Amino acid sequence: MPKAPLVAIVDDCESIRETTKDLLESAGFSAAVFAGATSLLKSKRLNQVSCLIADMRMPKMTGLELYQHLVASYRPIPTILMTAYPDERTRAQAIKANVICYLTKPFAADHLLACVRRALQSHDTGGE
Repeated sequence: MPKAPLVAIVDDCESIRETTKDLLESAGFSAAVFAGATSLLKSKRLNQVSCLIADMRMPKMTGLELYQHLVASYRPIPTILMTAYPDERTRAQAIKANVICYLTKPFAADHLLACVRRALQSHDTGGE
């Protein structure tokens, strides 16, 4: 049986990390949680990540900055950004940068799962 793709969840809120992890695992995905961008970037699991879910507002590095850092480092990971503070300018920036989805918290579980499936499809095909 093939190993489930790894989805990294980066959020400074522990309850969001754990709830999202539980949702993904109940849908058959493998998930790892990180309290911030730095912990993901220093992780030995970074090269295994097939999809990234990141909060927009985090200390030190935002979710969009994390995504842009990965792209600039030639490690583009299909990314879903989530925020409790939606802003049209930031959403437009994220979409222009090619993030897969930009979700406003709270979001429906099925919407997040659809975004994860889309991100994994994009990862499997090497982008769009």
